[in-house]
Amino acid sequence: ICAVAHVTAKTMPHKDAERRKGSAPNIHDPATRELSVVVPSYNEENRLPLMMDEALDYLEKRQKQDPSFTYEVVVVNDGSKDQTAKVAKEYCKKYGSDKVRVISLEKNRGKGGAVRTGVFSSRGKKILMADADGATKFADIEKVEEGLKNLQPWPKGMAISCGSRAHLEKDSIAKRSYFRTLLMYGFHFLVWFLCVKGIRDTQCGFKLLTREAALQTFSNLHIERWAFDVELLYIAQCLKIPIAEVAVNWTEIEGSKLVPFWSWLQMGRDLLFIRLRYMTGAWKLEAKKCN
Repeated sequence: ICAVAHVTAKTMPHKDAERRKGSAPNIHDPATRELSVVVPSYNEENRLPLMMDEALDYLEKRQKQDPSFTYEVVVVNDGSKDQTAKVAKEYCKKYGSDKVRVISLEKNRGKGGAVRTGVFSSRGKKILMADADGATKFADIEKVEEGLKNLQPWPKGMAISCGSRAHLEKDSIAKRSYFRTLLMYGFHFLVWFLCVKGIRDTQCGFKLLTREAALQTFSNLHIERWAFDVELLYIAQCLKIPIAEVAVNWTEIEGSKLVPFWSWLQMGRDLLFIRLRYMTGAWKLEAKKCN
């Protein structure tokens, strides 16, 4: 298994991280916004409007209260086959391309690949990952911001605050089948045993990173699909980046792209390969220079 993991290891495409300065916003450039919100979107024409309306309403009100607060929302259309790009571009027209930008990928790369593309095109001092389904109340950004603040002083400007649904686990178990509950506990065990210690919910799509932490973690990221969150936090723990876990409000929204059995099976395989590929040296962590 170790040999297979090592031989089949592939690195993630670096072209989005290596754009020439000045050609497009780049995470290697100095921050010019207080906050960047990265929204990975795949076939989300129906769910995206609810999330965008809520997020932009909050961000606009916050900017009116504090004119020094600047933001951008980066929607990454991950090779969608529906009207996701068209829906997102309507928000560009309404709020202006300086506040809402749309990046369209020709082929579907997976949530990790989409988030990475958005992160590397971000201009914010802080970068928030937020799912397009709006399952997490956007105002809970204040909770993860407080979690980030409580980690200060940040070593080399790096810190991560993760939204968490762990406090809702008992209620969710009551609504799940025994099979899905078994899959969930099996996945949690593998995460703890192979990769990430001390974080109860690695999969919540509501994470806030300092610009420096985003650069270091996403520059080393390889997994492009569902298990990318685990590798992200694994990298962070290896690099001694402090991580906070903060309870957030969360509601299950219909239309999830997660296929219970096959997605969990793929994630289990990815968890094993994450550990083995770093252990065998197929993947190595590299420190990136910050401007």
